[in-house]
Amino acid sequence: MRIEDGAEEVSASRNHLVFAYYVTGHGFGHATRVVEVVRHLILAGHDVHVVTGAPDFVFTTEIQSPRLFLRKLVLDCGAVQADALTVDRLASLEKYSETAVAPRASILATEVKWLNSIKADLVVSDVVAVACRAAADAGIRSVCVTNFSWDFIYAEYVMAAGYHHRSIVWQIAEDYSHCEFLIRLPGYCPMPAFRDVIDVPLVVRRLHKSRKEVRSEMGISEDVKLVILNFGGQPAGWKLKEEYLPPGWLCLVCGAPEQELPPNFIKLPKDTYTPDVMAASDCMLGKIGYGTVSEALAYKLPFVFVRRDYFNEEPFLRNMLEYYQGGVEMIRRDLLTGHWRPYLERATSLKPSYDGGVNGGQVAARILQDTANGKNYASDKLSGARRLRDAIVLGYQLQRVPGRDISIPEWYSSAESEFGLRTGSLSVDNNNSSLFENSDAVDFDILHGDVMGLPDTMNFLRSLAELDVAYDSEKITEKHHVRERKAAAGLFNWEEDIYVARAPGRLDVIGGIADYSGSLVLQMPIREACHVAVQKIQPGKQRLWKHAQARQHAKGQGPTPVLQIVSYGSELSNRGPTFDMDISDFMDGDEPISYEKARSYFARDPSQKWAAYVAGTILVLMKELDIRFENSISMLVSSAVPEGKGVSSSASVEVASMSAIAAAHGLNISSRQLALLCQKVENSVVGAPCGVMDQMASACGEANKLLAMVCQPAEVLGLVDIPSHIRFWGIDSGLRHSIGGADYGSVRIGAFMGRKMIKSTASTMSSQSYLNGNGNNLDELEEYGIELLHNEASLDYLCNLAPHRFEAIYSTNLPDTMSGEAFLTTYDHHNDPVTVIDKKRSYGVKAATRHPIYENFRVKAFKALLTSASSEEQLTALGELMYQCHYSYSACGLGSDGTDRLVQLVQEMQHSKSSLSGDGTLYGAKITGGGSGGTICVIGRNCLRSSQQILQIQQRYRNATGYMPFLFEGSSPGAGKFGHLRIRRRVAPKQD
Repeated sequence: MRIEDGAEEVSASRNHLVFAYYVTGHGFGHATRVVEVVRHLILAGHDVHVVTGAPDFVFTTEIQSPRLFLRKLVLDCGAVQADALTVDRLASLEKYSETAVAPRASILATEVKWLNSIKADLVVSDVVAVACRAAADAGIRSVCVTNFSWDFIYAEYVMAAGYHHRSIVWQIAEDYSHCEFLIRLPGYCPMPAFRDVIDVPLVVRRLHKSRKEVRSEMGISEDVKLVILNFGGQPAGWKLKEEYLPPGWLCLVCGAPEQELPPNFIKLPKDTYTPDVMAASDCMLGKIGYGTVSEALAYKLPFVFVRRDYFNEEPFLRNMLEYYQGGVEMIRRDLLTGHWRPYLERATSLKPSYDGGVNGGQVAARILQDTANGKNYASDKLSGARRLRDAIVLGYQLQRVPGRDISIPEWYSSAESEFGLRTGSLSVDNNNSSLFENSDAVDFDILHGDVMGLPDTMNFLRSLAELDVAYDSEKITEKHHVRERKAAAGLFNWEEDIYVARAPGRLDVIGGIADYSGSLVLQMPIREACHVAVQKIQPGKQRLWKHAQARQHAKGQGPTPVLQIVSYGSELSNRGPTFDMDISDFMDGDEPISYEKARSYFARDPSQKWAAYVAGTILVLMKELDIRFENSISMLVSSAVPEGKGVSSSASVEVASMSAIAAAHGLNISSRQLALLCQKVENSVVGAPCGVMDQMASACGEANKLLAMVCQPAEVLGLVDIPSHIRFWGIDSGLRHSIGGADYGSVRIGAFMGRKMIKSTASTMSSQSYLNGNGNNLDELEEYGIELLHNEASLDYLCNLAPHRFEAIYSTNLPDTMSGEAFLTTYDHHNDPVTVIDKKRSYGVKAATRHPIYENFRVKAFKALLTSASSEEQLTALGELMYQCHYSYSACGLGSDGTDRLVQLVQEMQHSKSSLSGDGTLYGAKITGGGSGGTICVIGRNCLRSSQQILQIQQRYRNATGYMPFLFEGSSPGAGKFGHLRIRRRVAPKQD
């Protein structure tokens, strides 16, 4: 439902109404928008009790009325800030548990009693979940007014902090489901917990004074450029300096710390009415929140913003701000080091174009009044919580594909409009193989390599050609990806060679997380791939972005090698689209910096941490192969491999990046060596504890074949043909997966703990003193297998232990769980170089140890079955092995509601009457990769009926969860098979 902007003033009600308005403890922005709604309710003659933790002046500055009642109470903590720009995800969940979960019964009892005592007619929540449940318990209707909900925000935190926190998300979603409907503000996130929605215009505080009046009172003339610094708390240890501002500028500082400010910085009083000062300024510098964005748009104030980390409301507000041409993104290091000038000057050249309504407070107040008077805005739809248990996906927030949320506004439309459904790569009909050759838009000669008829490669080259045209004509007018395209258009010198590499993602058919324990794995490269274009350029000839120019100028040095990267698809996740650094930052004197320093370097700004996967390849080449880079490097990354779905998006980026860099610099690196180097990038630079199978599949795989590899560390056994009667599919659950998350890492640690315990037990049992002490003679010693015990005492990989030996000797001695402190006290170290044991954590040991031992056996059996005669029994046995693998994941704690549901749907389809009456078509399924969400792999007959059943499963999952699963089907060559392209802009013949 949509309420039009031109709503009349809230008329006085026939009834004197009492509203209870709950405000979250997260930031002033919520309180400032509540002020405007409350003001209109009070103007209409109603009493409003505001439950808030915000200071009184936020409300009393704007409302002086006996009908306003302030009750100081915080019922949710929002997101806990580690600093001014970073959310502490684990602390946020723990604080919410402390604030709203542990005392929940007491909160509900207290709030029900209070609501009845004030005789509330309606409960309004921004965006306190428990208030909706308290209202229901008190028999009072409730309405939420917000642009995001905490179930959505916390979903990503649960993914990072550990699955055991997920009950928080479910509880919040259930609480919201008691709300009658949602009054939704612009810049909103997906909020599936609400069953009915009414959209209203921006809620913006009114102006009290004109621009001229404010400047006159402050003694600032009209010809002075004025920036307002509005952070709501400054970064710790940050000292403002006079040279941060361009000459002649002044900066008004909100919430300035107790420090002496330079003469061109002016500290504003704590109770300053910010809207008036904003409207009197020429631009604003700060972090994105609803209050700052809505008021910047309303007052047409250009906004220079620095991304916050791990707050998922931000991408939606940012996209709205940029859609209306009101935003300039500043890199965090430039904020902290004072390189402000290029950003401020760019901001003052903008012409913000927002022309929508700004009377959302008035409109919302009228809806609330009508609701309290008995008007029914709600429909008869089912409660959101009933379809949310599995649909509130961990990471749902930033992974959009068509059909997920029909209410996503125009300004949030993502990559499918311009770059295809899955990527920054253009979409094209697979049958149109002549597109590249026949298109005049592709103005490149291929000097080396072959596009191999791959449509995605053809289209990547077309996109490069369009950048050339766009840069020359300066005509980039699309509203989507404007910053990405503009940045990319200036990357390359079109008269020099450009090198292009391609690396696919992979579908983990079987083997999964057993790779780090030395298992045999079978992996299939998928159709979706990452393309990377690289050009090395003499430093003096590289087109630097303005902030990079300013940085080099500030160093007072001539042109030096700079790495510039543009990554398409940044709008699909909260990350910056560009990254740049001086290549000398990778040097410490004459030697490359340590991997530890590199991790810290990229971790400084999590919105740019993605660059570790790309730039990290350069550091690894420097350290491992002693390569030095004397030229600047420009890189364009365009990946069609969806992030967070368990199909190795990170490995494809690493392999494509290193392949392109190696080609541009004439390095001859074998596919296997390149995969091992890329694993080093992920383990040592990114800091994710993955095995090597992802990089090996991306680098060494071939289309329509399974790469068979023993991960000890990376021995390729060969390529296994997929029999013509068998087909594999991947189905995405919508639950975001991350090998950097707590669950994957803890399971890996548990497996290495188990190996250490097995080795210790074997060593003890094989010792002469132990055997003699137990009365064993030499005959018994030989029978027991002393040689086996000696081998197991030096076990290098868990997968080298046979399942029967594990069950016969070691299984009963392994604990189900063990604390990190207890393990380290007994065993000192778990001997895994890429994970660290937390003394305070408890780790699952037995299941994590059992999984790779049995998985290795399952993969060997699977490989043998693939080459056996085609039969129903063959397919049934292959499917059974996959099911066993799936449930072994769950025993480790790496399952998920979404993937379990998909596997269940496959089982239901397999055992349905229609399948049993004829030849079955689907036979098995399993979760893939690191687990805890992501994608399942399905095996079935290669026939039309199987494809139809896969589509039915997609639809049933959507009906149950509200999410339409992404389907992976098809295969493509690995990076080694593709090689690389060397291209150069085609020179047009001169006209006579």
